[in-house]
Amino acid sequence: GWRGIFAVSAFHIIPLAVSSFGWQILVPGKKRPGLAEFTYFMWIRAAINDFLPVARIGGEVASVRLLITHGMRRNVAIAITIGELTLSTASLLLFVALGVLLFALRVSNKDALMQMLWGLLLSLPLLAVLVAIQKIGLFGILSRLFRTLFRDKWTSFAGSAAQLDKTVTSIYRRKNRALACAFWSFLSWGLGSFEIWIALRFLGHPLPLAESVMIEALIQGSVSAAFAVPGALGVQEAGFVLFGGMLGLPHDCAVALSLIRRCRDIIYNTPALIVWQAREAKRLLKL
Repeated sequence: GWRGIFAVSAFHIIPLAVSSFGWQILVPGKKRPGLAEFTYFMWIRAAINDFLPVARIGGEVASVRLLITHGMRRNVAIAITIGELTLSTASLLLFVALGVLLFALRVSNKDALMQMLWGLLLSLPLLAVLVAIQKIGLFGILSRLFRTLFRDKWTSFAGSAAQLDKTVTSIYRRKNRALACAFWSFLSWGLGSFEIWIALRFLGHPLPLAESVMIEALIQGSVSAAFAVPGALGVQEAGFVLFGGMLGLPHDCAVALSLIRRCRDIIYNTPALIVWQAREAKRLLKL
């Protein structure tokens, strides 16, 4: 019923705000936009990544623009967004690893377990390469390509590549803030499990919280692997049916669970895209 859909949707503001807090922590200095503003930025960012064919990175570009329009220096806005994206990806891998561990303890399917372990092992080098490139100088490496593709627009938007690389490096040097960002990101992924737990109670098929964590972790891993598919259409639904079925959920209940997740996305993302387009239109009219 609609009560379950709205209960799940109302709870979603909590993990959204928690992940926004992790992002906010990375801002250097004491003067920074408030948590409400960062939650607004994350709301727009998530909606673009979830609903539009932007390979789940277009939201980061839009959020950088929002940070700049709110008075943040360009190199800082880009650096903290790249830092948050990297640390959030690392925390997601840890969360998926937790899901695989719970799967091994609760489901006796060695073939599926081996596939999951291989997927995790293949993801680790990609994260390591991303971190290594940032240490070497990501923008210094890509600046020539960006100038070829975007010409003067890239320089006017991002500024000096060397200054950007220096700012990104400084984000990771503040180890306490970087670890705090990773912690809050991990907590945000984990809090998403309560949405499954709440939804299943309304559907009349309650599962223990640990099994809800397992489903959420494996779904997030599947959706991230299918980053090129807008909204992970079909991937998310198949994941709920597959992983839910392994825990004894009837297929109709698993499909209903995936539909509740889609309804939540529509409730959050549609207004976010409208607000974002209205802001961009207003900005263009002023030019």
